[in-house]
Amino acid sequence: MQDFAQALLSALALVITGDGELWAIVLLSLKVSITAVVFAACVGMPLGAALAVSRFRGRRVVTVILNALMGLPPVVVGLFVYLALSASGPLGVLHLLYTPTAMIIAQFILVLPIVATLTRQTVEDLDAEYRLQLRSFGLSRFSSVPTLLWDARISLMTALLAGFGRAIAEVGAVIIVGGNINHVTRVMTTTIALETSKGNLALALALGVVLILIAILVNAAVSALGTASTRGATTGLAHA
Repeated sequence: MQDFAQALLSALALVITGDGELWAIVLLSLKVSITAVVFAACVGMPLGAALAVSRFRGRRVVTVILNALMGLPPVVVGLFVYLALSASGPLGVLHLLYTPTAMIIAQFILVLPIVATLTRQTVEDLDAEYRLQLRSFGLSRFSSVPTLLWDARISLMTALLAGFGRAIAEVGAVIIVGGNINHVTRVMTTTIALETSKGNLALALALGVVLILIAILVNAAVSALGTASTRGATTGLAHA
């Protein structure tokens, strides 16, 4: 118990004093996860919105598959990305394995289904509510997508935060494709796993504290956006 208390005090000291190694790891983690979420948003939001307003044979099957991909095992994603980026893989010529870019790719694949699925659900609900009004404005199904996305912007921010939460807490895929190289690809989750196995509990606990704080901030933001979305449910297209 005394050892744990000492390790916790040392961890808090690292956080408060702004330890260089600690914050370098935190900044790399944020850089990788935020970049992955931005790319996932650029692809997933238009994809989810297009699926929400489109009508084609097999749409239900595509929706089921997209929903299932939200539960992709991270280690499986890491394995496939590793095989694709390895020297003998189809993308090996790019030499991306064991780089932050490889970790961004893995996190992008994990976050994309979350963003696309939540976007589809949100836009589908809005389209059902405002379809006739949008058609009266002369907007077709696909031309109404930008309007629906803009009206759903608060709810979509919640989707992005959910994706960020998945990305920042990921360990399996990033350790496979990143290699956990010091000062290169070592992020918070992989460092916690490594330092715990080495018995360096102070740094592991310090990163754990930062990770918990980030999780609290993300959940608080999701809650706040959810409240704002509820309060603004009668605005937007209703006033158009």
